[in-house]
Amino acid sequence: MAVSVGPGMGGATEEPGRASVVMGISGLDVERAVQVPAQDPDELYRDRESPASASRAVEIWSARLASNPRDFESAWKLARARYWMGTQGLPSERRKGALEQGVAEGRTAAAIEPRRPEGHFWMAANMGALAESFGLRQGIKYRGAIREALERVLALDPSYLQGSADRALGRWYFKVPGLFGGSDRRSEEHLRKALAYNPHSVITHVFLAETLVALGRREEARREAQAALDAPLDPEWAPEDRRFKQQAQALLKQLAR
Repeated sequence: MAVSVGPGMGGATEEPGRASVVMGISGLDVERAVQVPAQDPDELYRDRESPASASRAVEIWSARLASNPRDFESAWKLARARYWMGTQGLPSERRKGALEQGVAEGRTAAAIEPRRPEGHFWMAANMGALAESFGLRQGIKYRGAIREALERVLALDPSYLQGSADRALGRWYFKVPGLFGGSDRRSEEHLRKALAYNPHSVITHVFLAETLVALGRREEARREAQAALDAPLDPEWAPEDRRFKQQAQALLKQLAR
């Protein structure tokens, strides 16, 4: 099962024909690097579609956490960055390792500040991506821990990231077989709660559309997929939103058959 945020899953394809220059960084990356303050990891992470920027942000947060193991902000931001790297930002053969690091860093953040939602959420996100992408064993290993972490987020701050814990739990109930606690009905309930925090969430509309398909409500599913396409890009989550809009388009084509 997956936990997506903007959180989120699956690989991004590279554009063909991009010529690489200095140290393997594309010309576009070089142009972006001029615009991004070299030592500001938050600005670098906003430019995460550039592999050079994303990698540099990870390096800075890693160095800060190594020098101060109680650095909560670096720990949870590392977990968030590992999720991006493990779902879109790295070649497929390197993704599992990034997600496992993200689980560990999220767990570190949760231990430092157990009453803050960030560590619990990003630990769950990385676990979810492992469970979705790396086979049944990973799903069994993390199934209970994912739900527990997300329920902890709901207890601490249900509005965190505009209802992302409800969205992720909605996905959990959709992906997990009924024998192990999954439920399409409960999936719909959580996803609709998430939309109450952000009615324009591209990702939540896509997830709800897929749940409605499973419930046999295809016309409602079509409307949700269209809502995902019509929703504006969230400036903080534009890379993720673009990918989920592609999924919405594919789902609409499927529902038109």
